[in-house]
Amino acid sequence: MARAIVLVIDGFGIGHAPDAADFGDVTANTFANLSKAFYQQEKRAINLPNLAKMGLVQAAFEAGKGSFPIVEQKPEQGAYGYAAEISTGKDTPSGHWEMMGVPVLFDWGYFPKGGKAFPVELVEKINKKTGFDGILGDCHASGTDIINSLGQEHIKTGLPICYTSADSVFQIAAHEEHFGLDNLYKYCETVRELLSDMNIGRVIARPFVGESPEDFERTGNRRDYSILPPAPTVLDALTQAGGHVISIGKIADIYAHQGISEKTKATGIDALVDATIAHIHTAQDNSLIFTNLVNFDQDYGHRRDPIGFALALENFDERLAEVTAVMNDDDVLFLTADHGCDPTWHGNDHTREYVPVVTFHKQIRSVNIGERNTFADIGQTIADLFKLNKMPYGKSFLADLDL
Repeated sequence: MARAIVLVIDGFGIGHAPDAADFGDVTANTFANLSKAFYQQEKRAINLPNLAKMGLVQAAFEAGKGSFPIVEQKPEQGAYGYAAEISTGKDTPSGHWEMMGVPVLFDWGYFPKGGKAFPVELVEKINKKTGFDGILGDCHASGTDIINSLGQEHIKTGLPICYTSADSVFQIAAHEEHFGLDNLYKYCETVRELLSDMNIGRVIARPFVGESPEDFERTGNRRDYSILPPAPTVLDALTQAGGHVISIGKIADIYAHQGISEKTKATGIDALVDATIAHIHTAQDNSLIFTNLVNFDQDYGHRRDPIGFALALENFDERLAEVTAVMNDDDVLFLTADHGCDPTWHGNDHTREYVPVVTFHKQIRSVNIGERNTFADIGQTIADLFKLNKMPYGKSFLADLDL
């Protein structure tokens, strides 16, 4: 029986979504805008031959309703299209859950901008439960910026750095050695419990090392503490049917470890791709290998680094040839994203965009599957592939894949 491989190019939007005005994101376009910035600075167009052959570039032109500087190549082998999001937010859990058939149709809880981010009562509860005298930060911030500004005070006082963003999230940065990684995880678990009535999507542990702003660096020991999806996802359906779901990167954390059979952590795009290839070699039939490539979003999107994003895409395109080379004839590869994160946009938050929907297997023809009304079309197609019961949301495009 077939296996499915899902690679999420985190933060890789390809054109502002129909409801982008509701989010202040009209004209945001991660792919097009980083390509323009790259061409202007590097004096050459981005070259993504493997992704272009699968139809990614054509899908991006159609989603963004225009071309941009890139080495063009006619689609040759792959189903390609683009999907809008119906979830209410443009955050990581919403995008991933919708992708697996469960859109977020409720409003998340958020922390306000301006002044203190967290309610006084909440901070008091956290301090009482954890035994600390206070917190540092207590604001909306970029993770790297707040570590640079408060890291030394954190080391001196021992107080955790707590901050948030436009997402429904409570983030906690702490030094791996001075504070302790286990202590950071315990602190996050306590905060997660105390947020149970506030509908906050995630608590994120953000460990770092170094002794000064010159060498502070976040490590790969990040951990996300998510609430459960509001309904069973395709991952649950597959595991309950006897299938095997392999999480690579932060996937297990995003789904609160529900519907996950096996998990592998890795740090960096190359390591995540290496782990994916290793599992393709060994995964049993009826398996879903699910990888999140967080560094596109974390290292380049949020840090507003279009050149780094472009170079990482070129590197990933080269690695993609290794992925397809080890696939079995009946394996199916899905390439998509969970939201946009335009590295040329103002601020440092996600952007409301279409995401690519590109599907490949070794016998597929080139086929344009067009605009999809929800990310859940991916989950519905995976459910169809594994002969699972139909999900409540999404329309399968399995019939277009020539399987």
